[in-house]
Amino acid sequence: MKKKSAYNVAVVGATGAVGTEMLRILEERKFPVDRVLPLASARSAGEDVSFNGQDITVKLLEKDSFAGIDIVLFSAGADTSKEFAPLAVDAGAIVVDNSSAWRMDSHVPLVVPEVNAHALEWHNGIIANPNCSTIQMVVALQPLHKAVCIKRVVVTTFQSVSGTGKDAMEELADQSRKLMSLQESKATVYPHHIAFNCLPHIDDFLPSGYTKEEMKMVNETQKIMEDAMIQVTATTVRVPVFVSHAESINIETKRRLTANEARAILSEAPGVQVYDDPSHQIYPLQIDVAGTDAVYVGRVREDESIANGLNLWVVADNLRKGAALNAVQIAEELIR
Repeated sequence: MKKKSAYNVAVVGATGAVGTEMLRILEERKFPVDRVLPLASARSAGEDVSFNGQDITVKLLEKDSFAGIDIVLFSAGADTSKEFAPLAVDAGAIVVDNSSAWRMDSHVPLVVPEVNAHALEWHNGIIANPNCSTIQMVVALQPLHKAVCIKRVVVTTFQSVSGTGKDAMEELADQSRKLMSLQESKATVYPHHIAFNCLPHIDDFLPSGYTKEEMKMVNETQKIMEDAMIQVTATTVRVPVFVSHAESINIETKRRLTANEARAILSEAPGVQVYDDPSHQIYPLQIDVAGTDAVYVGRVREDESIANGLNLWVVADNLRKGAALNAVQIAEELIR
């Protein structure tokens, strides 16, 4: 990307949960923006969003929306990205896409800056932002993989409803109020009630019995960490939490690593905060990390059932590090 003092940035899906967060993070991190262009579908075009103290009207996403734009942050679903991302590239922009559209395309880098920023060197105009649950996991695992080589990962996620979007957050709030008042409530966003419940079902089920979300974690981890030999199995669960995902991760390594050694490695790792003193009830909580940028790791302990194993509890804000922040960090790497 040609070096400039400021850049024209478009955000596609600007009124959604992640799009709103993208605008907020661009502002917070003082990204050098000359002009920001919020874009959305006909349903949301005409609304106002805030950026740097100004209300900006959201424009309708159209085929000719990208003239003069340098960087486009997409968060509007795979179908929209497949249709409009190539048009943005043709108009001269670089696309950072938050959907699943391009993640496993062999010609598109899948990037978490703390892990594989070097992959940006071979982009062809489109860069994929990984799945939220994958991002926080690989930020925590990559430093350990470098040290002792991870052979196998078993992960169970506890994912907040904000990963589905604003409608899901409103449904959780509405169901909670009604159930606490002994009123009847309905499930519309999810197949079952999410309030006071856990759903072992994120995205569609595949013939194998796994969901698409679970297979994203398998395939994306191998691509980002550039090691197809890492064996990954996942169970993804939706929980009645508004923001932040938690993950219980068990890893098997080629060489033994003690819990103290793992804590020392993680304490020096970019983007990671070790928060681990269970004797004083100190461990990462979803409610506490919401609104923060780091990936928090706690409950680090050796797996006594195998020779070389560790257990980790990993928590991060899925709207920030799991989506919007990671996309902005990619943009920062591009202009750097």
